[in-house]
Amino acid sequence: MFDMYTEVILDYYRYPRNYGRLDGANAQARDLNPLCGDEIEIHAKIGDGKIADIKFSGKGCAISQAAASMLTEFLKGKTVEQARNISKENILEMLGIEISHVRLKCALLGLKVAKTAVYNYLGEKMNEEM
Repeated sequence: MFDMYTEVILDYYRYPRNYGRLDGANAQARDLNPLCGDEIEIHAKIGDGKIADIKFSGKGCAISQAAASMLTEFLKGKTVEQARNISKENILEMLGIEISHVRLKCALLGLKVAKTAVYNYLGEKMNEEM
């Protein structure tokens, strides 16, 4: 079972979904994990309270890139409120494997950046920890 999930993560890493820049984005954010060098930038088009389109770019380990790719697939079409309510547990469930404490920041970097982009769009400051 573990191998199956590992293959899914590697597939998302090798063939990321929603990778690249998004022209006309009205929500964006960028951050990095200085411990391992992962970096992610998220661009989204938000209208009528929904995420119409979303893309990510960056570089990093398989876990950070796969998690960002999975997250962008999940967020497309969701409301801003749904995006604000995505939790660490949701990301870990998407990945489907146990993540060590050391790799947790890798797995959650995309979530932190996506939420920051949504909060930036709303003109609010994100106060939650990842």
